[in-house]
Amino acid sequence: MPELYKKIFIANRGEIACRAIRTCQELNIQTVAAYSDCDRLSLHVRMADEAVCLGASPGNQSYLNIPKVIAAAKSKGCDAVYPGYGFLAENASFARACEEAGLDFIGPSAEVIEKMGDKEETRRTLKEYGIPIVPGIEDIEDIKEVIAFGNEVGWPILIKAAAGGGGKGMKLVYRPEEATEAFRGAQSIAKKSFGDGRVYVEKFIANGRHIEYQFVADGFGNVVHLGERECSIQRSHQKLVEEAPSSLLTQEKRDEVGQRVVNAIKKIGYITAGTMEFLFDQEGNYYALEVNTRIQVEHTVTELITGYDLIKTMITQELVFHSTLPKKMLSSTVTPSNAASTQRIPKRTSPPPQAPSST
Repeated sequence: MPELYKKIFIANRGEIACRAIRTCQELNIQTVAAYSDCDRLSLHVRMADEAVCLGASPGNQSYLNIPKVIAAAKSKGCDAVYPGYGFLAENASFARACEEAGLDFIGPSAEVIEKMGDKEETRRTLKEYGIPIVPGIEDIEDIKEVIAFGNEVGWPILIKAAAGGGGKGMKLVYRPEEATEAFRGAQSIAKKSFGDGRVYVEKFIANGRHIEYQFVADGFGNVVHLGERECSIQRSHQKLVEEAPSSLLTQEKRDEVGQRVVNAIKKIGYITAGTMEFLFDQEGNYYALEVNTRIQVEHTVTELITGYDLIKTMITQELVFHSTLPKKMLSSTVTPSNAASTQRIPKRTSPPPQAPSST
């Protein structure tokens, strides 16, 4: 293995920053924590070897400010930047800025982030590489196309933002007469949330099971999947429970889908860790939804059932593409021998229910 990094800039906060710092400590790599004014006393700041204040608390003045993050990392003599999840983790411009500044971005290339960040492009790419996708239409120019598609595949249909995720801009449309208002509403939300008003339309899969596959890749053409996590229990399109293994999949189906993921990721040219998300219908058919070009919040579920440290794998694989995946990982077949789950406490988005009046 090439020499490890001497110092990594942690461009995040909270749990994932602490997680990355702990792994760097195990690898004897020094860390520099980024923080905003309100995070001055946070745990990740105290855990790191050094820390740099990026500015005021609003994200665009601190964690989301690319020039400030790059300047801070360079000022401390860092070799690489670890983005975590959220903030700039899936920002192709940030990955490109790191490269131009002589910093390794611990994640996939800017080109891959750009390609997979556009959901319409992702659909086309995955279809080309043999992955089933939900029936749908892209490059929509007229509402008549949406109505015609709904009439063809059956209502309801789902309108989604091409440049986003997390359920923002998503509209479920039950009837043709609802299509125009929903389409315009989705475009408006997408424009405000992501700066891109493009939307695409998919057939709605009723009672679908949401299952995602964790994979890791090196720069030598090696890709392995580490099995699935199921996240079907959701609220307002936000995951509440993530568990592994999924009770839906047999070992045969797990291997079948996993091999398709591996084949596609090899062709995409991906480096380090990522996730491909699927929707399984009631008949057992499965359709790819997207590729997440970052570590996910729930990565610890996979770590618990496989025994692999995904953050450590990301850091060691990013060393100029730099080292192959561990032999044990390359030679093993994922057969879960235990189970794990994680739960989230969501932010309330509607008023709490009122107790019935006693009068």
